[in-house]
This record gives sequence, C-alpha cells and structure tokens, in this order.
Amino acid sequence: MSDQPTPPPAPVTPRPAASLVVLRHADGPEVLMGMRGAKHRFMPNRLVYPGGGVDAADHTAPYATPLRPDVLRRLEKSAEPSLARALGIAAARELFEETGLSLGSPPALDGLDYLCRAVTPPASPVRFDAHFMVVGAERVSGVLAGSGELEDLRWFGVAEALALDLALPTRGVLERLQLWMAMTEAERRAQTVVYGLYNRQWVEE
Repeated sequence: MSDQPTPPPAPVTPRPAASLVVLRHADGPEVLMGMRGAKHRFMPNRLVYPGGGVDAADHTAPYATPLRPDVLRRLEKSAEPSLARALGIAAARELFEETGLSLGSPPALDGLDYLCRAVTPPASPVRFDAHFMVVGAERVSGVLAGSGELEDLRWFGVAEALALDLALPTRGVLERLQLWMAMTEAERRAQTVVYGLYNRQWVEE
C-alpha cells in the first residue's frame, strides 16, 4: 500500500460569464443589485449584480448595435472574438432575465463599457471567468421585476453598498466603478489595460 499522498483534484475550468452594472444618478451614483438565494451553488446569500454564464446561443444571437471597438479590444485580451461578442449578449440577456430591464430586442450593445474581470479561485468547485460591464440606466427600459433569481432587487447608493459585507469581487467592481466615474469619456475609450482579480489580487493585463 502506497503511503504517497493523494494529489489534489485538478481545478475546474472557469465558465465564461458576464455581469452588468447598471448605473444611475439620483442624489448620488446608484447601482442595481440583488441578493442570491440560499439555494444557489455559487455565492449564496450574497449581494450581486445581474449576470451569469455565457450560453451557446449567445454566440449567434442578433444585436441591434455592436460593442464599441475599444470595448471589444479589451475583451479580446482574454477572449476570442466570438466569445467577446457573446459576453455582451450574455450581459444583456441576464439583465432582462434577472431584472426585467432590457437593452432592446435585439439588444443595443454600444452603450456598454468594460470595467474588469474576476476569475474564481482554483480551489472552488464552481468557477467563473466573469467579465463586468457597465451601462447607464438611461440605456435600459422596462419595469423592474425579473425572474426572482435575485431577491430584494433594488438600487443601492455606491457608498451605501460599500458599507455592506460584500464579497471581494463585488466590492472590487464598485471600487473600479468609482475610478471609471472619475474618468472623462475620452479617457475611458483610450484605456488599454484590463484589471483582473486572481486569487484575491488585482493584476493589470
């Protein structure tokens, strides 16, 4: 009988995913968030942005307007072109499914900007390679409702949300959003660096 230790299982391959931060300005900047139910395998009982995994159909779904060229360039640092476009479609689809809000049918993707990326740590049994995008609330329409997948869905002030017990990626996205809001439109479009969260550390890609 061998006394060699059993090697750890190989990490699960992360599934491509997209989340959409919908931003509006009332008394201050607010973002749309909801609570994942206790039965979710991934991040149960956590406040999150609308989002989820990329489906096969997202690669071929129609769109009214494409992602901006600068957004595509940054997405393609970590995704081949078909997946980069599918991430935009997935973000729009998940927004509608989880909140009832729509970017149109087919969706208009030209209002989306790319904030950052977060990859679930290797030890997790469920992993996502999540790409976080932002869109202004003036770009969406519909009545806030959704499928019930996100509970207590509402607008949170950015400062209010940062004072809560947020998961590290959720907090990191809000911090990136604050930096994004401080930029001019020209500075946003000129960005070349993508910020990625790996093993609880931010790196520049």
